[in-house]
Amino acid sequence: MNLELHLAKRIIFGSDINKSASRPIIRIALFSVALGLAVMLISVMVVTGFQNEITKKVTGFGGHIIIGNFSSNESYEAEPIDKTKINTAKILRIPHVTHIQEYAGKAGIIKTKDEIQGVVLKGVGRDYDWRYMQQNLVEGNTLHFDDSIKSDEIFISQSIASLLKLKLHNKVFFYFIEGGNQLIRKFAIAGIYNTGFEDVDHLFVFCDMRQIQRLNNWEPYEIGGYEVLLDDFKNLDDATEQVYLATGYQFNTKNIRDNYPQIFSWLGLIDTNVYIIIGLMLIVACINMISTLLIIILENTSDIGVLKALGASDANIRKVFFYVSVYLVAGGIILGNILGIGIAAIQYYFHVIQLPRDTYYISYAPISFSLFRIMMLNIGTMLLCVIVLLIPAMIVSRIQPIKAIRFE
Repeated sequence: MNLELHLAKRIIFGSDINKSASRPIIRIALFSVALGLAVMLISVMVVTGFQNEITKKVTGFGGHIIIGNFSSNESYEAEPIDKTKINTAKILRIPHVTHIQEYAGKAGIIKTKDEIQGVVLKGVGRDYDWRYMQQNLVEGNTLHFDDSIKSDEIFISQSIASLLKLKLHNKVFFYFIEGGNQLIRKFAIAGIYNTGFEDVDHLFVFCDMRQIQRLNNWEPYEIGGYEVLLDDFKNLDDATEQVYLATGYQFNTKNIRDNYPQIFSWLGLIDTNVYIIIGLMLIVACINMISTLLIIILENTSDIGVLKALGASDANIRKVFFYVSVYLVAGGIILGNILGIGIAAIQYYFHVIQLPRDTYYISYAPISFSLFRIMMLNIGTMLLCVIVLLIPAMIVSRIQPIKAIRFE
């Protein structure tokens, strides 16, 4: 029989009415660990969800890496590049690269009977990956191109359509300035999208890239640049370097983080908030655990004296309270996981917590279940609490049997 474990169980589950003060204290300590871990888990899962969803929105529209021309011009109309000088097959062989697609841009104005709006016409080709935009399709269809005929269709955002009072299949006029001359083109709306990423939705309209080439008087081999898609955002920095080496110094290679620094800075600030929350929750949990164990030791001081008088060593006594500590920590962690993951699962499936989309780029608080992060939080919480709880257990070694027996 394990005497220390038996004594620990009596302290935790015993029904001695003279020592009833520690019972609610034990429950409070158990719940404090559970609540602290649940808050940490939910915070990490929500922040990870935000980072994943917003990153998908940014990269889903413009790719992870952009290859273009060097230019001091910061407008959306970049100088063209000669696509024959870029070995796309070599880029596709780079680890983590999944796709490469052509694009071009042209600033213009949409004019209707009552409204006017500046936009950027984004030209894409047959190689464009429409999977992300199909997920955000509101009406109609994405663009489909014929090999021999330029398409006169456009793919417009819901925010621009609402602003200009446009509907599916409406004809709209675009006005451009090229070489000091005004150019007018008429397009038909083939589809309407809504990504929730207002920086994109309020600005970009998709069209056939051959329309951009014609407007800019480009040759068929001239394009605005390439967008490179990766399998995972975590590989962005390494892949950017590899793409730069594959394209050469004559082309400008930058990643999506360079294009939207304000977005990724904001995501970094959210990380800081989570670290602060985790730190505060751990401090509160540790203080509660230390207080609980000190109360239990104080309440059982006379019993400790009797055990020492009967020959129990300090190590034996410390082992008893170590078992009590493990029960509190393990029980709190189990309850915390049930509570935290349970609440996160409800939010994941039912989107209970709603958010203003124009502020957070998404209409609900997103959840991302990362097994690695969950395990690290559990292990870190358990190790820290157990280590901290060894401190009050050391007090046992200073208790003298005679004084402890007389203690009331």
